Amino acid sequence: MIDIAVLPAATARNLIEALGAAVVLLDAQGVVQALSPAMQALMPGLSAGKPLALVLRDPDLNDAIEEVARGGGRRSVELVERVPLERTFRIQIAALGEGGERHATLLTFQDLSEQRVIERMRVDFVANASHELRTPLASLIGFVETLQGPARDDERARARFLAIMREQGLRMARLVDDLLSLSRIEQRAHVAPDKPVDLAGIAREIVDSLALMAREREVALTLRAPREAVQVPGDRDELLRLTENLVENAIKYGKRGGEVTITVEAHEAEASICVRDDGPGIAPEHLPRLTERFYRIDTAASREAGGTGLGLAIVKHIVLRHRGRLTIGSNPGEGAAFTAILPRFEARS
Repeated sequence: MIDIAVLPAATARNLIEALGAAVVLLDAQGVVQALSPAMQALMPGLSAGKPLALVLRDPDLNDAIEEVARGGGRRSVELVERVPLERTFRIQIAALGEGGERHATLLTFQDLSEQRVIERMRVDFVANASHELRTPLASLIGFVETLQGPARDDERARARFLAIMREQGLRMARLVDDLLSLSRIEQRAHVAPDKPVDLAGIAREIVDSLALMAREREVALTLRAPREAVQVPGDRDELLRLTENLVENAIKYGKRGGEVTITVEAHEAEASICVRDDGPGIAPEHLPRLTERFYRIDTAASREAGGTGLGLAIVKHIVLRHRGRLTIGSNPGEGAAFTAILPRFEARS
């Protein structure tokens, strides 16, 4: 094992700079002597000749470095940065050399940010899914107990309760269906669809299937699409689901008695489908979070409309699997426009 502390300074710097890990070498006074390219990318403000404490002003980290520099050995510290972005690092601090009052130290940084985000998403997902299922389930259990007890012989109450129980059962079925759909899409995210699918034909099919729903809400559906096929490489069922979710949302959350416009356009290398409503619009602070699972602007209104909170998350993942992008444009009082932009299909010769 090479002891960096006994190497000539230039050799030690070359060795550190050749490492693929995020590593920084400090002298006994905590001044940076060398850092790897990965460390430079992680902490652009860090450079040789600069005290580490001037860049990373974390008391726990600096105390740990001081402790190792004085007493030797090793320490592990977790550092959380809040600005400009939240990042989490595990830092291994090791003393170099033997003897002397103070030691040079070697710090190895491991970025845990993505791992922490995934853990938080998993916890939030389980909590949200449990909550969404618990509410209708508690309602069902309550009505069953009532029908078994006080309302056993009440025919009017039985009819009313059974209708509510059916509605709650359907709500749970929709949620489970959306969860399974999202799981299937995520499992196939690495495989891009390659079969030609007519985006204009998809739009016509969804407009026809949702015509009754639109009439019940007194919403006019307007389709603007070229007569010729607009082919994209895709999974037909997923693109049907994408379009259905966007048009359903526009009907449910747009203006009652308003208009929903579905526009399909073909460009040189891309094709797009845009669903626009003339409803109340969406405040800017909500736009970045709309495609998060279970995120709702108005929870009560969403549940009343039969939403599961997963529709736009499904749309986002379908678009990503098709190697496209989703844009959302809206201003309060001016409606909202959701546009899925996908690559055009290119026939192989």
